[in-house]
This record gives sequence, C-alpha cells and structure tokens, in this order.
Amino acid sequence: YTWDANEEYLFKAMVAFAMRKYSRKSTTQISNVLLCNVTDRVSFWFVVTDSSKNVTTVPGSEVEAAIRMNRNRINSAFLLSDKTLQFLKITSTLSPPVEPSTPVWLIVFGVVLCLIVAAIVFLVVAGIQQRKKKNKESTERENLEEKGEVTVENGIPCEALDLKAGHVNGVFAADDERFTSL
Repeated sequence: YTWDANEEYLFKAMVAFAMRKYSRKSTTQISNVLLCNVTDRVSFWFVVTDSSKNVTTVPGSEVEAAIRMNRNRINSAFLLSDKTLQFLKITSTLSPPVEPSTPVWLIVFGVVLCLIVAAIVFLVVAGIQQRKKKNKESTERENLEEKGEVTVENGIPCEALDLKAGHVNGVFAADDERFTSL
C-alpha cells in the first residue's frame, strides 16, 4: 500500500498510544512524535519529545520498551507482522513455542504399551483356542480308534479299508453305462 499522510498520522498515533500505555501518563500527544528522513520505501527514523519536562527527547530505552510492550497492537493497526514491520534495535516479540498438555514421550510410551498388551492378549487367546482344538481332535481320534474305524500308523490316522468289499474309486465309476467298458 502507499505511504501517505494518513499512514504517517496512524503511525504517530500508535507510537503516542504506546508511550501513554508504557508511562501511564497522558502527556504524550501525536505532535510529540516526529518522523525524519522518510523515503519512498517507507524507511524513516523517529523521535518522541516530552513537553511536560524540559527535556527535548524521551530516552531511547523508554521508547524501545514502549514499542516492545505494544508491538502487537502496532502490527495489528498496519495489518503487518514482525517480519514485515521492522524496528531497528528493537528485538521482535516472537510468541513462545506451543507445548502440548501431555509430553510426547508419554504418548509414544502409551501407544507402545497398548501394542504390547494387545499382542500378549492375542497370544494367550490363540494358545487357548489351539489347545481346545488339539484336545478336541485327540478325543475324536481316540473315539474312532476305540470303534476300530481308524487305524493309526506312524502317528497318522488312516481309514481302515474293507478288503472283502473292495474299494470303489469314484472317478472311474460311471452314473450310467453309456461308455463301453474296457
């Protein structure tokens, strides 16, 4: 935007406001803020005079402290930030870094602990189911062995073949006799 007399007036008013807030006196007026060496690039220096005392200028440390205290209001008035509105010899007022309410290490610890507990529960449940399945299979095998329907050879259950009746392979059995027998 263009820097004109209205912008200069607003800047002087903001500096006067900062000085009044800092010193808690209402003696600083807009006419007490003097702009010097204003350039086209909006670069200048300024002094604040004090008419209540017989001193011509306010000490620089007081002006710096007043601007530092009200820097956010000055930036907001011009819709600028600390990066765009720069005061030489006055450090910028950066906001402190945001800290989460819970430390990061505690969140990571909680997630890892939950994963470990879930894995332990999964292993216990899987072991119980496997044991039940194994017990069920062994009881069924014992029941079949007692009836004589299944023989166990080398730990592998095998069906007993009825050698007298023979064993019919279902692949070669035909439903109807359409084909010539071999």
